[in-house]
Amino acid sequence: MGSIRVAIIGVGNCASSLVQGIHYYRHRGPEDAIGLMHWRIGDYAPGDIRVVAAFDIDRRKVGRDVNQAIFSPPNCTTTFCADLPLSGVAVQMGAVLDGMSEHMRVYDEDRTFLLADSSQPSKADIIEALQDTGTEILLNYLPVGSEEATRFYAECALEAGVAFINNIPVFIASDPLWAKRFQKKNLPLIGDDIKSQLGATITHRVLTDLFRRRGVKLERTYQLNTGGNTDFLNMLNRHRLQSKKISKTEAVQSVTAERLAGENIHIGPSDYVPWQKDNKVCFIRMEGKLFGDVPMNLELRLSVEDSPNSAGVAVDSIRCAKLALERGVGGVLVGPASYFCKHPPRQFTDDEAYRMTEAFIEGAALRGASAVDAESTAETRFAAE
Repeated sequence: MGSIRVAIIGVGNCASSLVQGIHYYRHRGPEDAIGLMHWRIGDYAPGDIRVVAAFDIDRRKVGRDVNQAIFSPPNCTTTFCADLPLSGVAVQMGAVLDGMSEHMRVYDEDRTFLLADSSQPSKADIIEALQDTGTEILLNYLPVGSEEATRFYAECALEAGVAFINNIPVFIASDPLWAKRFQKKNLPLIGDDIKSQLGATITHRVLTDLFRRRGVKLERTYQLNTGGNTDFLNMLNRHRLQSKKISKTEAVQSVTAERLAGENIHIGPSDYVPWQKDNKVCFIRMEGKLFGDVPMNLELRLSVEDSPNSAGVAVDSIRCAKLALERGVGGVLVGPASYFCKHPPRQFTDDEAYRMTEAFIEGAALRGASAVDAESTAETRFAAE
């Protein structure tokens, strides 16, 4: 079988879980497909993914083999596959731009960035690196709020001729101008803001959809999250949170029976607790009314290891992007974007997004179709059902 050649922007906790997962499943079989839609998507198993390039700005990672760099501070996620062979791929210096919040420089070295002394690459340098390594898909794992840096790398993907998966809440796939540019170049695009396998937002969405389906009137709700990784430390800078709050809030609002007024819905990161490390604790409260206007409320506490929780979704997303490349399908992949991401160009229920993604994987009615054609096909199918 062939391989899928990917490059990673940001060798942090999420990248660590992804790389560990690729190796973990490389020596396993279909009976061990925990956390994946399917063991194979198209011709590709999880172990067929190859990291051929990686970019970071921390001097503890730049220049190191990527399979070593994923365990370097300030990474703090669970190690579930430690004995990795050297990959032969050295982490390259990335562009800083707005990818590092100023307040991250004032913490001790185990919890913040140590900016590498290497000179920053130009756009031409990144494009050359992607082309020289035969990269097919570029994954964005920059910190929340990296607006300028994300657009920089999206430009690099377009000019290098590679697919782009935007795992953070900077709006690329959900920006019509960017979506059209990827469509014009016939390059697959998935985004924005990756969902976890079973995280705070997907759980909140499922419960909200349950309220709607069961006729419970949802009147107000909140989702409060705490964690101790660099993602939560980065988000102490509230100026970097605008797109994150929009992404998470809209993911829930989109499945309510009636949109809630702004004062009745609060969803977003809440605080940084250093000793939690990569453990994320989520508190959800939902208040509403049952039959006869009788009040009810639901409270839930969810505790998960944050980065592995998204790695399986990333593996499925990568394989869908590869299928699109093989089929000559460019632009936003509507089904995968809706199923894998919190802020896709268009929101569907999770059931609809799942069915659209399965149809995409099977190639039914979507082979060679544009994103617009795919969406139209899906809408026609759901209307008939």
